[in-house]
Amino acid sequence: MEHPKYKIALIVGAGEGLSASLARLLSAQGIRVALAARKIEKLGALCSQTGARAYACNATEPEEVERLFGLIEREIGTPDLVVYNASGRARGSFVDLVPADVANAIAVSAYGGFLVAQQAAKRMVPNQHGAILFTGASASVKGYAQSAPFAMGKFALRGLAQSMARELSPQGIHVAHFVIDGGIRSATRTEAADKPDSMLDPDAIAESYWNVLQQPRSAWSWELELRPWVEKF
Repeated sequence: MEHPKYKIALIVGAGEGLSASLARLLSAQGIRVALAARKIEKLGALCSQTGARAYACNATEPEEVERLFGLIEREIGTPDLVVYNASGRARGSFVDLVPADVANAIAVSAYGGFLVAQQAAKRMVPNQHGAILFTGASASVKGYAQSAPFAMGKFALRGLAQSMARELSPQGIHVAHFVIDGGIRSATRTEAADKPDSMLDPDAIAESYWNVLQQPRSAWSWELELRPWVEKF
C-alpha cells in the first residue's frame, strides 16, 4: 500500500503552538518548510530549529498571497502540502459588534483560506498530487454566544473544505478539515494540575495531521474532529 510523499510544506498563519509543532514534525520527516504570517519577527527561533524560511504575508490580500507562492517557488520550490492556520475573531455582544471588525474576522478565517487554497490548487492540479489542510475549531460546528464572527468564519472555512474535497479529491488533491474542539495547551495556557491532558497537546494534534496525510487515497478523510479525552460531548 503506497503512502503519499510530500517535499515542500507551507504553513500560513504560523506562530507558536500548533504551527510550530507541525513545522517541527514535518521538518523531522525531511520536508522543507515555509512559514507565512503577517508578522514574522517571532518566528526566528522556530526557523533556526527547523530550517524553515519565514515570509511576511497578509492572507486576506490576493496580491500578497500570489506573491508569497511566487517567492516560495523561486527560493525553495513549489509547495505540495499547504496548511491554513489563520483565524480572525471579534468578540462581544451581538448588537455591539462593529461591522468592520466582523468583516475582517471573516476575511482572515475564511476568505484568506480561499485565497491560499486557490493558489495551492492551481499548482497541485496539473501534477495530480498534493494536500491542502484547514485548521478549524469548536466554532466550525457550534456557534457560541458573543462569538458570532468567529463562528461565521469557521463555518465558512468548513464549507470551503467540504466543497474543495468533493471537487479536488478525484484530481489527486487530499483536502482535509480539522475540528480542534477544545483549548490548545501552550507555554502561557496550561491545564490545572488535577486535570491532566484536559487540553489538547499541539504535538499530539500535529501527529493527527500527519496520520491523515499518510492515508492511502482509497480511504481518505475529509474531516477529523479532535478533543481531549475528558471532554463531555
